[in-house]
Amino acid sequence: MPVDKELLEILVCPSCRGEVRYQTDPEYIVCTKCGLRYPVRDDIPVMLIEEAEKPSASS
Repeated sequence: MPVDKELLEILVCPSCRGEVRYQTDPEYIVCTKCGLRYPVRDDIPVMLIEEAEKPSASS
């Protein structure tokens, strides 16, 4: 089950406060501003900066 749409509307990147989008495969919440990718575990976004993956150089 994907992340709830209402939750996505209120989430922001904790690092830069940018808007985020939901990526389905693999499941991540991705910041559209800084590119950090936050994992989704058991349908729950883990919005912790220390859990985020930095964007790859090729992105």
